[in-house]
Amino acid sequence: MRRLAQTAVAGLWLALALAGCDNKERAAAQAAAEAAARERAAEEMAQRFEEARAAQQWELARGHGEALLMDHPRSAAAARIEPLLAQVRVQAEVAREQRRLAAAWAYGAEPVGDGTQLSAAIYAQAPVDTDGSGARPVRLIFRDHPEWGRSSYLVLEAGDFDCYGGCRVQVRADGQPPRRMAASRPDTDEAIAMFIEDEAALWRLAKGAKTLAIEFPVKAGGTRTAVFEVGGLDPAKLPGW
Repeated sequence: MRRLAQTAVAGLWLALALAGCDNKERAAAQAAAEAAARERAAEEMAQRFEEARAAQQWELARGHGEALLMDHPRSAAAARIEPLLAQVRVQAEVAREQRRLAAAWAYGAEPVGDGTQLSAAIYAQAPVDTDGSGARPVRLIFRDHPEWGRSSYLVLEAGDFDCYGGCRVQVRADGQPPRRMAASRPDTDEAIAMFIEDEAALWRLAKGAKTLAIEFPVKAGGTRTAVFEVGGLDPAKLPGW
């Protein structure tokens, strides 16, 4: 009886040992399966990152890359794309800034007579106090009228230009030396506007610059300067200029 009992106890311990081994193997297998699943998920995210990067969809690529590094930081895919993500972040910021600059412009196309008037307008980066009553918006407009032709002019919401009979304005592109340009205030009260006579030269500056600073005389005395972030201009909106 004692021998039988001893045999039974030994069998029980063997069974428990085998069960323990099975549990460890199952846990190891489960851990391996979970690790493989994480790597597959990381590779799928890396593929989306690469596809967006190849298409130069920089902001989308940045989103996929940053999500990959956050969700699977120790994956092989994360290690592979991390050096590329730094460049993508730079490109995404450039794209965001270009979109902001492009949104600063407003384009118009209005039927006039037998033709269409086209325009491109932008507000100054910051309002300007032109008459002592407080800072107000200043707008720069390029216009192509079917009858009157092409023109460029500034528009105020308050105050007035000291340019009846003609004057000179100073235009500075991206901090370069200023250029003096002829200007004139039309003898009308319909709008507080002042034409910059060399519209072709001003247009060329706007197409090639990031900022235009225009200094103009005002009736309140002295001059004021309006700065325009023109870097997002789409010249195709005014074809033929």
